[in-house]
Amino acid sequence: MLNAVCRRFGDFALCEDAVQEALLAAALQWPKQGMPDNPKNWLITAASRRRIDLQRSDAARQQRENTAAILALPQPEPVPAVDDTLTLLMLCCHPELSEPAQLALTLRAVGGLTTAEIGRAFLVPEKTVSQRINRAKKRISASGAQFRMPPPEKQAARMSAVLQVLYLIFNEGYTASSGTSLNRVELTAEAIRLTRQLHAQVPHDGEVAGLLALMLLTDARRPARTRSDGSAVPLAEQDRSLWDSAAIAEGLELIGKTLASSRLGPYQIQAAIAAVHDEAARAEDTDWPQILGLYDLLLGIAPSPVAALNRIVAVAMVHGPAEGLRQLDGIAGDAALASHHRVDVVRAHLLDMAGEHEKARSYYRSAARRTLSVPEQRYLESRAAPENPASS
Repeated sequence: MLNAVCRRFGDFALCEDAVQEALLAAALQWPKQGMPDNPKNWLITAASRRRIDLQRSDAARQQRENTAAILALPQPEPVPAVDDTLTLLMLCCHPELSEPAQLALTLRAVGGLTTAEIGRAFLVPEKTVSQRINRAKKRISASGAQFRMPPPEKQAARMSAVLQVLYLIFNEGYTASSGTSLNRVELTAEAIRLTRQLHAQVPHDGEVAGLLALMLLTDARRPARTRSDGSAVPLAEQDRSLWDSAAIAEGLELIGKTLASSRLGPYQIQAAIAAVHDEAARAEDTDWPQILGLYDLLLGIAPSPVAALNRIVAVAMVHGPAEGLRQLDGIAGDAALASHHRVDVVRAHLLDMAGEHEKARSYYRSAARRTLSVPEQRYLESRAAPENPASS
């Protein structure tokens, strides 16, 4: 809907408001009047009419309350069979916006993530995300930016933000930060679809290929990530026969080609880490020294608190849990990780490895209380149970 209305009118901020109001009108009217024969066209027509109303009015906020008054709509025009999602993504990553604003706006408009989900992805308050999005919409409107794909020479300036947005959309889909499902397949599928489109446009960009490989190699494990009760299954306990071998083969081929021909970047390194995991027939066959070396390389190129936390597990697998715990103490005080339940998860895992099961259970319980994901809660609570054989 947003693509179609932006294509017609061009003004992103007003078009987004109009789309939201059309959705509200549908939510109020369709349960009473029945769904129209062509719901998508109904919505786009309603949004287009509202966009015109918003432009003409000096009191747009007050008129939002009248949205439900939209009744009979004229015969809608056919919806163009054009996928402009990449164009919208590029618009949201306008170079006049700061990188945090680009990412927040794009995750909201293209990824459909809530401000709370975006805040959890960046480890910042929800209010901060909302302010960034509002400022970004105003900045785009003031810049006079048009709804069209920028020429190739101007796309490079936006590519870093575009890739990070696709990566974050995929991550929220692969491990939902809240809710009753571990996976949000609609998000992972959309992230992979858009990254495929981007790779087709810039086939020689190593980081685009690396990101696509990372998504394929990671999503290949999805069939083995949940139990029948919906609880999460950690990587080491997954039935690897359930993994998608076709996706793994495609991901391995992609990362193999790009590592041999492109300048090394963080998405390629993360894809290489995923490849090492996927190539191991059993968890105990995993080449942990190679993974640790790759994490060291990743932190040298693109340091981040989350990557540093993930590296701790590799440290423990190579040098033992005591060394992992020592290094965990060194990063656990990072302000960005202060509210992240994963710190407690990693600490509990390392304590279990060290044989300190009672301490491990307390940290599993702490992590279970802090996560908003129901499948993760179930898994962590099972690890905290006294009868758990791994903690006894």
